[in-house]
Amino acid sequence: MKQLLSLAAAAALAAGFGAHAAELSAASAERFAQASYREYFELLKLPNDAIVPADVRRNVEFLEASFRKRGFVTSQLDNDGKPMLFAELPGADAQRKTVLFYMHLDGQPVIPEQWAQKSPWVPVLKRRSAGGDWEEIDPAQLLEGRVDPEWRVFGRSSADDKAPIMMFLSAIDAIRADAATLGVNVKVVLDSEEEKGSPSIGKVMAAHRELLRSDAIVIHDGPMHATNRPTLIFGNRGAAQATLTVYGAKVALHSGHYGNYSPNPAQRLATLLASMKDDQGRVTVAGYYDHVRLGDAERKIMAAVPDDEGAMRKRLGIAKPDSVGSNYQEAMQYPSLNVRGMASAAVGDKVANIVPHTAVAELDLRTTPDSDARYLGQRIETHIRQQGYHLVKGQPGDEDRARYDKLASFSYQSEGGNAAGTPIDSAVGHWAYQAMAGTFGAQPEPVRIRMMGGTVPTAEIVKVLDVPFVIVPLVNADNNQHASNENMRMGNYMDGIRTVYGLLTRPF
Repeated sequence: MKQLLSLAAAAALAAGFGAHAAELSAASAERFAQASYREYFELLKLPNDAIVPADVRRNVEFLEASFRKRGFVTSQLDNDGKPMLFAELPGADAQRKTVLFYMHLDGQPVIPEQWAQKSPWVPVLKRRSAGGDWEEIDPAQLLEGRVDPEWRVFGRSSADDKAPIMMFLSAIDAIRADAATLGVNVKVVLDSEEEKGSPSIGKVMAAHRELLRSDAIVIHDGPMHATNRPTLIFGNRGAAQATLTVYGAKVALHSGHYGNYSPNPAQRLATLLASMKDDQGRVTVAGYYDHVRLGDAERKIMAAVPDDEGAMRKRLGIAKPDSVGSNYQEAMQYPSLNVRGMASAAVGDKVANIVPHTAVAELDLRTTPDSDARYLGQRIETHIRQQGYHLVKGQPGDEDRARYDKLASFSYQSEGGNAAGTPIDSAVGHWAYQAMAGTFGAQPEPVRIRMMGGTVPTAEIVKVLDVPFVIVPLVNADNNQHASNENMRMGNYMDGIRTVYGLLTRPF
């Protein structure tokens, strides 16, 4: 761990925080956003795939300097060559609660030729043309005159998750300029491997538990509601992966000589997968949904989320959704069983007249707080056995082949974090709600989502620190995160600065 700024020097820099609270207007947010765009663009030029330690370190060094110049004391938290970054404003007040703000500085890998610009690492500013296409415009327009909230910056991590980091730093700039009073003691941790499932976050945080000790956690990750209304999320599903392989003959066989005689593992795999769900998309594996408990109060909160499901279906290109829940929000409360890929023999110009010898399905299971990977995996394994399969580890041997008609292998493990949840009426939830309502007005009220479908390492963080959390997403829902042409809407960027300002100045 490397300490890079003395407490005395940091305290002097932090003296700009004054003794009165203030609200940040939309006009002021635009001004501070404009002051941050050069720094934002420079940050986006840094490749940040967590598989490349040198790239991670360059991002850490850049952001360490950004936090230090705003008065933070910083530390690099060792993580096998891919350090995480900790930052804290000095002068903590014992009368205030301490909030740890979590964000991540790494991003997904890129396939440059899939992007509609010179490079994913050369951010560009675009606007919609009259025909509805995105056209590039001079980014200097961000620095002068009014900024159109519909303009977007395109580049890897422009939204997920470098924008929230820059919004946070801009809010600090605004607080100092306003001489506003902080409502909480401020700590920040920037994860360096979130897009790889944060495999080390628990170990790193446990090693620095005292440094990270806080009263609550705010997670700035994930997309806002599609309406762009201020959004609060009180849980996230976890992720697990599973591999199912069905075996046929020892080798692929001539389909003319052996079709109708040697069982086809591709057909059997399709039948086995079909047995796990009904035509309405509901999982039929016994016990899969048994731990989900939704009361009237929770359903009322979910029904209040302003989802336009007609528009969602049109955007997705589907006529009817699965019937797991009565609406989109309810569907996210249940564990999922998704076939994310299948393979057996070949198709297209590689196709051959054969009976395949194996068929493989890769599954992803979205877990919930009460249905973890072990529980769901065991339910699926039991179901496979009930369909008459003998499960083996690795390739079946001659004895297995002679004895059992149906042979398969099945493995599962957590991937990318466990599920987590916190009560909507928790103290941290009430604080964040009041901060948003105070900033943007109570009508329409902030959107409250019980549990989002995606995964962030909330459970691993909470397990170490044992404090409540709330997820406060700041980026537009249609940002193309993890895909090509990722983008950040400028209206969300400016509103995000106001949101963070409100959280930092609201007493907890």
